[in-house]
Amino acid sequence: GSDLLKTQPLSSDHYPAVSADDVALLQYTGGTTGLAKAALLTHANLTAVVSIMRNWAEPQGLGRSGEDVNICVLPLFHIFALMTLTATIDAGAHTVLHPRFDAEAVVKDIEHYKPNGFTGVPTMWIAIANLPGIEARDLSSLKTARSGGAACPVEIEGRIQKLIGCRLGGGWGMTETSPAGTTIPVTWTNKAGTIGLPLPGITLEIVALDDPRRRLGVREVGEIRVKGPNVIKAYHNRPEENAKAFVDGFLLTGDIGYYDEDGFFFIVDRKKDMIISGGFNVYPRTIEEAIYEHPSVAEVIVIGVPDDYRGEAAKAFVALKPGKPEFSLDELKSFLADKIGRHEMPAHLEFRAQLPKTSVGKFSKKELVAEERAKTAAVVR
Repeated sequence: GSDLLKTQPLSSDHYPAVSADDVALLQYTGGTTGLAKAALLTHANLTAVVSIMRNWAEPQGLGRSGEDVNICVLPLFHIFALMTLTATIDAGAHTVLHPRFDAEAVVKDIEHYKPNGFTGVPTMWIAIANLPGIEARDLSSLKTARSGGAACPVEIEGRIQKLIGCRLGGGWGMTETSPAGTTIPVTWTNKAGTIGLPLPGITLEIVALDDPRRRLGVREVGEIRVKGPNVIKAYHNRPEENAKAFVDGFLLTGDIGYYDEDGFFFIVDRKKDMIISGGFNVYPRTIEEAIYEHPSVAEVIVIGVPDDYRGEAAKAFVALKPGKPEFSLDELKSFLADKIGRHEMPAHLEFRAQLPKTSVGKFSKKELVAEERAKTAAVVR
């Protein structure tokens, strides 16, 4: 270390030549549904995101004073944290870093440092919302609280809004989009569940699930595809994935959604997570949103499991709030009767002390899917 400090800095003549299209880093996808892939992010991709976020924020008066304070608990190896940090640095703001997420520690720092910004994944907001005595804590300094990385339950959004006195912002993006995609305007609050509008310079379209070249219209549900200066050109050493992922200059996202008459986009679910039950397309997120309304539920994951009659059926894995009793599947069905359709009703229910999460804190379904497949294989043998 001391020898390195004595080294004379290189002159600019020794710096390697770098172009905008050169790869800046290999950023791995979350791997929540399978093997993580290395996305080739260029210098142009990363600088485009900084410009995109600046052009979105400045007209709305967001975070450009140089005196703003943000709390960052997201691991910096993740693209969501990287974008948050670069945008914060570009704005000249201060960042309070946490080595890991702890709901009580974050709330204490909000009360102490009075930050105007905090960005987290949905599980973090769920933990904060369920923190004992949270109603008496002072979170009023937060003006740009945001959730990202995955869909935040509408029920949790409502509870957080009551706690901080303003809407929990959100949007959509992926590792492959560096990760800018959409976000919700500050002044727009009456479209529950929306991921917002495409950010400047980004184009989103909805295409048919069986034909990624056929564009769909208003409120027609299909796969989201995206194009823009922030979008990767390829995955590293994955020619087969590249051939499937890119169509007509657009990246197929694997997210199912639609847009409304005002151009606002909505996510229905991940394409890989969709359950086909008795010929119906069933979206786990719809079921999860309804189960979150149950007063005893802290966290929930819904996956598809084999079913002799329907081909596939929904199974709910639930983590309860502290001190809350378990309930039966029939009791859950009664609770959900006026919230979801009969074909969406869970056929199975299992309680867990905790649900699997990735290193970033996002819910991870692949472990549960693997467990259920192993059970089925054991029965077949």
